[in-house]
Amino acid sequence: MAAYFVYKISPTVANLVKPMELLEEFETYKEARSFAREQRQNPANDAQDTFKVIFAENPLDAEEKLGAVREQPILKEWEK
Repeated sequence: MAAYFVYKISPTVANLVKPMELLEEFETYKEARSFAREQRQNPANDAQDTFKVIFAENPLDAEEKLGAVREQPILKEWEK
């Protein structure tokens, strides 16, 4: 069953492999969003860490989606 996963992603030097840590799994987006916001505001966490919420079938699928490299969108002349 698909769920919302909250991951902590630490910065890397080369950006080749992102170190990810699964923090929690939720059934509703509202709960996952609230938890992620709390983690972002928690002073105990490193300011450079990123907290992401992702909807996926399982943790492996979530990590694949988070680790996928997406192309930059092409900006039209009027969007610059």
